[in-house]
Amino acid sequence: MTVTRVLALAAALTLTAVVSACSSGSGNTGPAASGATVTLRIPDPGNAGALALGKKDGSLDAALATVGAKVQWTGSAGPFAPAAQELDNNELDVAEGSITSAVAALAQKPGFGLFAAVAPDAVGEGILVKDSAAIKTVADLAGKKVVVAHGGSSEYLLLRALARNNVPADAVTRVYLQPNQSAAVLHSGQVDAWATWATYSVSERANAGEHFLVDGRDIGSQNYAVWAVRNEFVQQHPAVVKAFYDYLHQAEQRQAQQPADYLNVFHSTGPDAFDGKQRDLEIEYLKAAGPTSAITAADKAAFAEVAKFFADQKVLDGAFDVDPHLVDVTALADR
Repeated sequence: MTVTRVLALAAALTLTAVVSACSSGSGNTGPAASGATVTLRIPDPGNAGALALGKKDGSLDAALATVGAKVQWTGSAGPFAPAAQELDNNELDVAEGSITSAVAALAQKPGFGLFAAVAPDAVGEGILVKDSAAIKTVADLAGKKVVVAHGGSSEYLLLRALARNNVPADAVTRVYLQPNQSAAVLHSGQVDAWATWATYSVSERANAGEHFLVDGRDIGSQNYAVWAVRNEFVQQHPAVVKAFYDYLHQAEQRQAQQPADYLNVFHSTGPDAFDGKQRDLEIEYLKAAGPTSAITAADKAAFAEVAKFFADQKVLDGAFDVDPHLVDVTALADR
């Protein structure tokens, strides 16, 4: 079956415009004057996680103040593609995404580098199917429609699952939509499965009668989370990037030990609050997640394999070398 690529271009452009409109256009355009405070622009963390708690209790600002910096929360955390555009356009200084999304963005316009990584998510990402579906194995996806976002985590998860189970990629129809459009399409029965990550899968598994056909662990996913920094910012303010990294590394170690303390940071009711099964699944996810850490030689090798896999699967136009875009965060304090 020929791959059907249904691109929701208008929705993607709308999403990018909304995220950009939420971001500040004024930022760090040059080296800070002596004694001036440097502003680090970060996507707002929402209601959960180490950065959310750091925002609430002021501990992140306190850590950054030691190197003459402060936080400006801008926009909201979400898919990496619009964040990558904001990094390129000097509307954002750091953002988290997946190595799969980062590779796709870097291959287009390398306006940022990667300075930290989190081990692949074994329990929060995978391929969702309805509990009532007759799909029991990856082989059962042949002849079916699976919704994915183009060139990022979800497309990688689907292609990786198919490759690991010897199912030809063109045996499955890929339906390309933005993540915030995908749940409704699966619920309505227009597609048979959805490859996605924890931001969306936790709520679906808790509330929508869906489960993972396979998760990241089942398919040997190498989909690291990565932290990106705007090239000009890290060149001008390396100590600020190092201080942010140090804070995040330590805070996420504490988060893994006491994950419940990092949920419902600002409120316990509302669309982004966690309760019941959703809370249990989020705790499982946070407990399993490793801390943000410096990029190792093993990580670099995995990044190269992801880039090669995307090239082999024709997601990228040819080979791409990630290595020139990696930042040694452990050496930044010496610059």
